[in-house]
Amino acid sequence: MIIKVFSCTTIGIESCLIDVEVDVSPGLPQFFTVGLPDVAVKESKDRIRAAMKNSGYGYPRHHITVNLAPADVRKEGTAFDLPIAVGLAATEGLISQEALQEYIIMGELSLDGRVKAVQGVLPAAFLAREAGYKGIIVPHENALEANMVKEVNVIPVKNLPEVIAFFRGEQLFTAPQINPEELFHHNPSPALDFSEIRGQEQAKRAFEIAAAGMHNLIMIGPPGAGKTMLAQRMPTILPEWTFQEAIETTKIYSVAGLLDKEQMIVRSRPFRSPHHTISDAGLVGGGHIPRPGEISLAHHGILFLDEFPEFKKNALEALRQPLENGVITISRSSSTATYPARFMLLGAMNPCPCGYYGDTQRSCRCSMMQIRQYQSKISGPLLDRIDIHIEIPSLRYRDLTSRTEAESSQQIRERVKRARLIQAKRLTEVYPPVNAQMSSQDIQKFCAIDEGSHKLLEMAVDKLGMSARTFTRILKIARTIADLDGEENIRSGHVAEAVQYRNLDRRII
Repeated sequence: MIIKVFSCTTIGIESCLIDVEVDVSPGLPQFFTVGLPDVAVKESKDRIRAAMKNSGYGYPRHHITVNLAPADVRKEGTAFDLPIAVGLAATEGLISQEALQEYIIMGELSLDGRVKAVQGVLPAAFLAREAGYKGIIVPHENALEANMVKEVNVIPVKNLPEVIAFFRGEQLFTAPQINPEELFHHNPSPALDFSEIRGQEQAKRAFEIAAAGMHNLIMIGPPGAGKTMLAQRMPTILPEWTFQEAIETTKIYSVAGLLDKEQMIVRSRPFRSPHHTISDAGLVGGGHIPRPGEISLAHHGILFLDEFPEFKKNALEALRQPLENGVITISRSSSTATYPARFMLLGAMNPCPCGYYGDTQRSCRCSMMQIRQYQSKISGPLLDRIDIHIEIPSLRYRDLTSRTEAESSQQIRERVKRARLIQAKRLTEVYPPVNAQMSSQDIQKFCAIDEGSHKLLEMAVDKLGMSARTFTRILKIARTIADLDGEENIRSGHVAEAVQYRNLDRRII
């Protein structure tokens, strides 16, 4: 007797429909799972047997074959426990085949029959809606997460008997009703503010430009100059993100198993700050079973890499492709996963191993060879992909003790929002509609400059040996500066300021 149950698996951040076919035939009591299952799926037979017996149901003492189709897609995780158990219950006559055709089922089984939470429920709920299923059966702990998707009937269950009772029509379940938009707009006020930073006016200006155009930025300066403080306050001047952006990021957190079960949605732009000892797979994603890395967890947010040269060179070089394309593709022999990775990169580094090369207040103890080796840890192609380079000098005493009130994050944020609105009207076919994402055609159309600006750029390119990529980055920055000033055309002053934000092109020995 063959019973078909529907479940799903996650590929990247999207769910793929899986047919769980259960066949019970005469023969020796054996349990085989086919269809590229991983170890967790193969081990489900022992959990299912114990869960069914401890829940008071019979277990088929025959030859059991479970086929997970399509067979060329690798099946991972424990979410197939519940659909396989439901299929076996149907072979025992506890559930009719017809009742199983309108629902997607997922959940991990405990030995006593309890249904435990699983990862990737949010993408599965979207699949259920798009594929036209009547609803989705999920663990009770994942109910709020699944309920983020409108027009899908969510059935939260706590144990195997509840699932069987539901399909027999003996018990009805109602998921807690929530309004995703209300959760999304309920954002706590940030605890940090730019007004807390004394001095560093040029750095604040660079951060405003970076936020307005979503430009990558790297800071170079001695220890204690305020690089980390500046980076931590960048989220406070970014504009509010859209519900669509929040859902995209929440999908990633759902797949990674990092979604807060109480909030159910990532309410604010991510700020990820991994330690410099992180592995390549931890930063860009990967592993034997591909998982999203820090660059994907920072999607539509900020990835802050403190002590930039201390990161492994392979990990830093792996950033080049996602910085350019906004996605990262992880290929393995058995599967290929693509994760979104459109983030703003913030980097911070010292100018030398001791940290005081070029500092006016303390002398550097490093040799020129040490300085050259330290700075060369960041390759030219990677620097090319970072739009803004700024120096963060040591603060003087009068800056630290100044009573002058600095601009608040809210004031800066208002200017950033106005610049973003200008870009949104101009870049109607770009997502997200920011200057950093402009294509070559967009640059030709929207970044026209006058003769004086051409001469200025020619001098800069000839003197600094800039690449073609650096040239286009300068034009994008100049376009953002013009937007902040409310100017329709890029002027020479905008180009001159943009050139100044390429300090590392001049600084590296």
